[in-house]
Amino acid sequence: MVLVTGGTGLVGAHLLLHLAENEAAVRAIYREVACIEKTKALFTLYQKESWFSKIDWVEVDIIDVPSLGVAFENVTNVYHCAGLISYDPDDENALRKTNIEGTANIVNLCLDYNIKKLCHVSSMAALGDSKPNENQITEENEWNPETAHSDYAISKYGAEMEIWRGQQEGLNVVIVNAGVIFGAGFWHQGSGLFFSAVKKGFPFYTNGSTGYVGVFDVVKIMIGLMESSIVGERFITVAENISFKEIIFEIAENLNTKKPTIETSLWFLNTAWRLDWLVSKIFKTKRKLSKYSVAALLHDDKILNTKIKNALNFEFQSMASVIKEVAVLYDA
Repeated sequence: MVLVTGGTGLVGAHLLLHLAENEAAVRAIYREVACIEKTKALFTLYQKESWFSKIDWVEVDIIDVPSLGVAFENVTNVYHCAGLISYDPDDENALRKTNIEGTANIVNLCLDYNIKKLCHVSSMAALGDSKPNENQITEENEWNPETAHSDYAISKYGAEMEIWRGQQEGLNVVIVNAGVIFGAGFWHQGSGLFFSAVKKGFPFYTNGSTGYVGVFDVVKIMIGLMESSIVGERFITVAENISFKEIIFEIAENLNTKKPTIETSLWFLNTAWRLDWLVSKIFKTKRKLSKYSVAALLHDDKILNTKIKNALNFEFQSMASVIKEVAVLYDA
């Protein structure tokens, strides 16, 4: 039996789709019934509704240890996809609770139940920092605690520390450090917001760049690593480094909508996140921008994927192809 945490999120839901298709005995955990509907809708989107019934769903929370143990009965391998993504400074405690404490609980139960192997979905945000006068990042770059990091990045780095602790205590582990993941079905969260915003006529773009990857490539790599003899390693999972301008223009073209026309400057973005902070305080609304998300929009380090390509002899799907496929499903 395979256990998937975060089965109601983008990566976890697509992983369940793949596992169910291949007749794997699979269990997934969820916090609320409404969350399951997102995954069910994804199966429907791909016209695979019959596969959904193959999943054994268990209602638990990864920060609730007593109930979490039930999900580990008869499980041999675990894919830990659950996590909170937020760049809102007000979510610091929630990020630490879910991403660090939640991961620690998963690791402890993996050890208690003698799980054969754990695959942890991390983020490129948890990678080390680029060196002075360099703009390339690999798995070997060291995390600099003196450098400013977002609460999200710190929580994902802390989660990885729990994974390595598990390894030291005898657990076989692998980590995937994914870039910005594009996939269908989750249009109002994460990368799905790119498509929703562009479809509505989002006018802005920046020339900063980052690493992107298709969700099915992430799933294939996770399964490939779990089925391999590789343990105790982390792998950057990024198909291409592309500017935000190119990505947004590509999405606009595939959605047959107007391309953004306004390039945003550092001054504009710094003003915007400060105004957003003020509005959130006055009206008690959720932050949409922070100084860390602004930094991400202007980021230009190159994230290298050589290690995973060599380890699994893997070839990534081009992001142009990924965007085209996702755009078709967006309009479905």
